[in-house]
This record gives sequence, C-alpha cells and structure tokens, in this order.
Amino acid sequence: MAEAPVGTLAAALERAVTLLQVDPALAERQAREILAVVPTDPRAVLVLGMARRRLGDPAGARESLEPLARSQPRSAQTHHEFGLALAALGEEARALAALRHAVGLKRDLPGAWRAIGDLLTAAGDSPGADRAYAEHIRAAITDPGLMAAADALCDDRMDVAEHLLREHLKLNPSDVAALRMLAEAGTRLGRYADAEALLIHCLDLSPSFEGARYNLAVVLYRQQKAAEAVAHLDVLLAEDPTEPHYRNLLAACLGLLGEYDRAIALYREVLAEHPNQPKVWLSFGHALRTAGRQEEAVAAYERCLAAAPGLGETWWSLANLKTRPFTPEQEAAMRQQLARPDIDDEDRLHFHYALGKAAEDNKAFADSFNHYQAGARLRLAAVPHDAARDHAQMLRSKALFTADFFAARAGQGCDAPDPIFIVGLPRSGSTLIEQILASHSAVEGTMELPDIAILARQVGRPGATADGPRYPETLADLDASALAALGEDYLARTRVHRKLGRPLFIDKMPNNFHHLGLIRLILPNAKVIDARRGAMASCFSAFKQHFARGHSFSYSLTDLGAYYRDYVEIMAHYDAVLPGRVHRVRYERMVDDTEGEVRRLLAYCGLPFEDGCLRFHENTRAVRTASSEQVRRPIFREGLEQWRNYEPWLGPLKAALGPDLLG
Repeated sequence: MAEAPVGTLAAALERAVTLLQVDPALAERQAREILAVVPTDPRAVLVLGMARRRLGDPAGARESLEPLARSQPRSAQTHHEFGLALAALGEEARALAALRHAVGLKRDLPGAWRAIGDLLTAAGDSPGADRAYAEHIRAAITDPGLMAAADALCDDRMDVAEHLLREHLKLNPSDVAALRMLAEAGTRLGRYADAEALLIHCLDLSPSFEGARYNLAVVLYRQQKAAEAVAHLDVLLAEDPTEPHYRNLLAACLGLLGEYDRAIALYREVLAEHPNQPKVWLSFGHALRTAGRQEEAVAAYERCLAAAPGLGETWWSLANLKTRPFTPEQEAAMRQQLARPDIDDEDRLHFHYALGKAAEDNKAFADSFNHYQAGARLRLAAVPHDAARDHAQMLRSKALFTADFFAARAGQGCDAPDPIFIVGLPRSGSTLIEQILASHSAVEGTMELPDIAILARQVGRPGATADGPRYPETLADLDASALAALGEDYLARTRVHRKLGRPLFIDKMPNNFHHLGLIRLILPNAKVIDARRGAMASCFSAFKQHFARGHSFSYSLTDLGAYYRDYVEIMAHYDAVLPGRVHRVRYERMVDDTEGEVRRLLAYCGLPFEDGCLRFHENTRAVRTASSEQVRRPIFREGLEQWRNYEPWLGPLKAALGPDLLG
C-alpha cells in the first residue's frame, strides 16, 4: 500500500503544487500518494495531470484531466490544463474549445490566451490570434496603466491604446511589454514600418523576448521582407523546433522567397502533426498551385473545405484556377453559405467573386456581374482608394521628370543591366510576357517584387510633410553617389530571388510604372516593358479579379477608368522625355502575331531569339499571379472580347475612360 502523505491533506497538496515548478516528477509522486488515500480528490487529480504534462506525457495528462473536466465544468484551471494537454496531442479543435471555456470562466488566464493565440496562428487565423495575444498581454500585466491600454487593445480602441502607451513610455522608455503592445497597435493599423522599429528596439532591450521576436517576424512578412523574417524565425525554431505557428510562418516566408519545395515540405510536416487546420491546408494549396502542381492544389483546397465549408477564400481559390467550372452541387453549397447571416465580410466577398466566376462560366452574365460588383463593394469598403491622390502624384511626376532633368543626371546611377521591369495594369498580359522571357536561357523570372516601392518610400520619408512623403520631388536632392547606392541597394535586396545564375532577371510588379523616374535614375541600363491591353478589356478583367493585396483602384469601375487614364498619360510622358527607353507590348498583337512580337521583345532586351520562348507554356517555373494556370497553356484568343458580355453594366467605366481611350 502506498505511503500516506506526510501532514495534513492541505499541506500535502500545497507541497505538490510547489513541486510542480521545480520538480514535476516529485509533484506527480506526491499527487499519487494523496490519491492513494483520497482517490477522488479533484485537486490531487489536477496536480497529477499538470505534472504528467510537464513531464512530457500529454496522453497521461489527458487521461487524468478529461474525466475531471467533465465533473468540474466550472473549474477554469482544470479546463485550462486540459486544453494544454489536448494541444500537445494535436487535438486542436478540442483544445481550443477547452481553452475558450477556461477563459470564459476566468478571463485573467494569460497562459490560456497565449495557447489560444498559438493555435489560431497555426490555423492561419491571424486576426483571431492577434486578439488572443492582446488578451494574453492584458492578463499578464499588473501595472494599472498598462492594464487600461491592454483593455483598449482588446476592445479595438486603437486611438486610446496608442495614447495610453505613448504616455506610459515617456516615463518608462524601456518597458518591453509596453513597446510590444504599441507595436501591436501599429500592426493592426497597418503601420508596419513603425511596428518594426518598435519591435527591433524591444529586442535590443530584451533579446530573449520570444513573443516580440515572433511579432517582428510577422511584421516583416507582411512587408514582404521575407529573408529578414526567416532570420528571426530561425532563432525561434532553434529554441522550439516543433512550434507549429513558427513553422507555418516560415513556410509562408519561403514561398515569398521562391523556395516552394521547402515551403511545401514544411506545410506537409505541419499538417501531418496538425491535420485539422483548414487555413494551413489553404496556404498549402496556394504553394502547390504556384509550383504548378494543380491537382495536388485542388486536393488541398478540398481538404480545407471539408473542414471549413464557410471559408470563402478557399472557394475563390478554386474559382481562380480558371481551369474547371464548379459543379451544380458546389454552386448550391456556396449559395447556402452566402445566405448565412453570420459570415463576415471577408468570407462574403470571396463567395461573391467565386459565384461571379461560376455564373460567368454558365453565361449568366447579369448574375455574374451582380456578384462581382457585390464583392468589389465589400472590398472597397475595407481598402478605400483615393483616385485624386493618384492623379496628383502623376501630375507631380510629369512636372519633375522632364527631358532636361534626366539629361542633367546622365551617366549617374548603378550601371548594372540586370533588371527587366514589366509594368502596366494587372491582367494586361504581364505574366505572359514574363513567362516568354523566363523561357530564355539568359533570363530568370522572379515575381512581383516590392523593392522599388520600398525604396520610393525610403526616398520620400526625409521630405515628408503633414500631407505625406514628398516623393518624387525628394529625388531632385540626391547626388550621383546616392543614386548609385540606391541602385546597388535594389540589386542587393532582390538577389535572394535570383537562384539560377542567369545574367538578367524580371521584376514584374505592375505598379512600378508609378516609379519609372526613380528606376531610370538609379538603374539607367535596366529594360522597361509596358504590358498594354485595350482599355475596356484590361479594366474589366481587373474589376472581376479579387487580388490578395493592393490594387485598391480595381474595386470601382470609375476608379479603374481614372487609373487607366493616369497610367496612359504618364507612360506617354516617358515616351516623350525618354524616347525609345520603354518597349510596349500590346496584348492583342501578341495574340495575333506571337512570333513577331516575341522577336521584337527579345531584340529590345538585347537577346538572341530562342525557340523556347515560343514554347513558354512548357516552362515549369513557379508562377505566383492570378494568371498562373493560363500561362501554362498556349496563347488563346478567348479573353480578348470577354468584357463585351458585360457591356450593359459598364457605363461608369466608359464614362471614366472617355472617348479617346475607347476608340
């Protein structure tokens, strides 16, 4: 018979709890001794479960805690510990339920909120994870000033949170918890550069602050600074190589770096351990699609839908493959989900875009347009567009970038000829041009790189006013050495994407047409290709496309027309002040005379003709854009006049374009 515990039951329990922190094996032994005398004591059962989990036996912990949780529905600590055991066993859904039950009983459980945040991050639910981590901060803080700020963060009162935190940091500038909280507010408001600076300072003060390091990796990823994010994730994974949300973010970063094989392998690893994570299946599907493994991508999307049929992005991802129509059963399932009153706007807009594509395939164009328009309105409400600001920026660029301005700076900048920039509107044939050029032995295709826009913000910051950065005017203040340094910086930033050792590489960020003056100054020998498509076809194709990020102008027919007009005007300006420096490829001509256009394109780039450029659809390289599946097929004519099916509803677009662009 087991030896009875020494002293009273209360003293024995107190000793067992104390031992949990220093020697869980002794705590387990003490708990078992108590249970040998009092077999049903719930406090001893709880200590036993806690000890077993700390000793690396989550299955044993579940064995102890599951019946206790059933018999103790009002014990927050029991459900907290039960949830942690389930999470360790990979039972994510049950773990979340238990942990949420625990914080529902007692809000101030920082460990439970942290675990909820970890589980939601692994599931790809960034907004939910952000809220849980904010609750974790609030629950872990005892300073009354920070508690008020944490409450404001949890309630999405960002202005209040920011004010309280800034006042607190004036008196306590090294408070890393406050710095992290202020960075969290900045992240939620989309001020990623500010959040990045705060988190770097936080880690300077406390290098072992894992939460701040992970937050920094997230902020870097959201700015597409994937290589820098990976460096921080490597530090975190060295400490905890099994943490699923670290690995999930690492896989996403690897995708941005073009390392799709590694990303796919990592997603497989995470999903093997945590198979019931719909958003991880979704990310896995995106990686497979980009790598050209379409059937596997479809299977991943279908696994996602089996777990979460209300996840609208998955349905849109299937529609966006543009290679197979939905079945009547799938359409009915989407309409059923869309009819639910409880889905959020993000899911709702994805359902509208997916149903718009389904109706288009069925030639039900009125229904299709209604869905596209409904999705666009929801998206525009979330990411409003300022057409007047764009137009003003275009006029300022025209005023600055004169022929005399460029002549005065001739011979300056970095003389490397490596980059080929493809610019224009999205959905205008840029991916096709990229695929043709990337099929040449001297050219490497990369992706839509953010680096020119990052440099533009960097250049504009010193001249910022209350109205924002004074870019491009600040370029006039840069001397020859500064321009050369910016060109070298661009090449250094983009080197991580160049994996084949080819002399030339492509940057196909379409919005770089806003920055052609900057490109010409810092990289005067770079090639620039304008991918041009007819106004109505180009604009409507963009309107019916939901983009993962950016392109806020595309969600209003009026804004689209104004944007296209600005684009044509600034490109005509560069044709005048930099004659012959931009090569224009018209999509319609590429369709009608593919070989002739390809030969002219290669000649502009200074490249000899290669037959492989006409067999671009055989190229197996990864393609990240919405046209990824289309450029894996020969050129087809079907897309040239698709907009005419929607002509009755495109009056606002025609009015914004004006008669000179419709001819």
